[in-house]
Amino acid sequence: MSGVSENEVRAEAAAWLDANWEPERPLLAWRNLLVDSGWGVPSWPTDWFGRGLPSTMDRVVQAEFDRVGAVGVAAGISMYLVAPTLLEHGSPELLGRLLRPILTGEHKWCQLFSEPGAGSDLAGLTTRAERDGDEWIVNGQKVWNSGAHAAHYGILVARTDWDAPKHRGLSFFAIPMDQEGIEVRPLQQMNGHSSFNEVFFTDAVIAQENLIGATGEGWRVALTTLAHERAAVATRRPRFALDAGRSVEEARAEADAYFATYRWYPQRAGRANMLGAEARRRERTNDPLVRQEITRALSLRDISGWTTDRARAARRAGKPPGAEGSLAKLHLSDIARLSHTAHTSIAGAAGMLTGADASSAPSDDPTTTATRQQRAPEEIVAEVLISTPAQSIAGGTDEIQHNIIGERVLGLPKEPDDSVGQPFRDVRTNT
Repeated sequence: MSGVSENEVRAEAAAWLDANWEPERPLLAWRNLLVDSGWGVPSWPTDWFGRGLPSTMDRVVQAEFDRVGAVGVAAGISMYLVAPTLLEHGSPELLGRLLRPILTGEHKWCQLFSEPGAGSDLAGLTTRAERDGDEWIVNGQKVWNSGAHAAHYGILVARTDWDAPKHRGLSFFAIPMDQEGIEVRPLQQMNGHSSFNEVFFTDAVIAQENLIGATGEGWRVALTTLAHERAAVATRRPRFALDAGRSVEEARAEADAYFATYRWYPQRAGRANMLGAEARRRERTNDPLVRQEITRALSLRDISGWTTDRARAARRAGKPPGAEGSLAKLHLSDIARLSHTAHTSIAGAAGMLTGADASSAPSDDPTTTATRQQRAPEEIVAEVLISTPAQSIAGGTDEIQHNIIGERVLGLPKEPDDSVGQPFRDVRTNT
């Protein structure tokens, strides 16, 4: 269907929505209808709930959904990370069993990659999965797992061969989370939030048919997930019309529950959008050093937007995620650091106050403590200053992004690695 025109797709999607969108339909019933139609994921293959359209048509169809206020398929890492990985590497049996509940929102997923001793060097992980007949038995620990406490499944990378080199001894699984062998513990962050978990496996069980890709090919499968993770950094919360019926209200509640985990992420990114207002509110606009810090942050923010635009254009053209994801990730880290510096210059010593203390910081604006319904700017800035370090770590550290760009884009030689070719059991690790 590569020769289909935008006008044809728009007309067909509009006709289907006009005939089928009923705002008072229960969300699950609507999504099942949507999945059967293929309009929920129009660029997916026709065998797997799509319509086989070019990826450029996704935005055309989405515009029609926005026009009538219709709800789409479920959002979250299940859609952004898991589904693309399954489509590329999953068996037909897995696709038939796991994709539909992702689209309808019945199954939530989490990502089980990083470990206490294997973060940036993910291939050095030591969580192990051992074959036992038609099952795999898993033991080990993962960390920084968003949503693990509410997940039905996790995508897990585990070591299945200790005699192979570290990148070739890994396998990739879909693991059911609701079982006795899995313990999920929340982690408390220094900014007061608890967005992540650590997950412990003690003789947890995975059926053989939940292997994604072949045994020993886990690293190759994981790279697919990681590429989509970097491309999904800027994913935003879906927008819903107000008072638009049962389907919309249920979808809004679903999105609220999912995105609550990430409510501090704008602060992690530095809140460059607040710099000008904060400088005016604190009467620092005449300070030339403050103005320079603000200009640096805002300039890089605008420049990075061009990279984001290039990435979107590439995806619309049907190209897979590329180096622009790593470039965008590095820009986000730099913007966060520059914004942190600018906010510190503006706030001065008061920037060291957090929580309720931040709200009572000296200010010439009498409205800052007038209401707790709307967070005071001092509170937000205080959260920025203790959250921005996370930006250069989450989703792949700055050092890893530099390596990716250097090796895969600039063609520079790889870092020396004395573990290459060695059996993993002989490699020195952090554990």
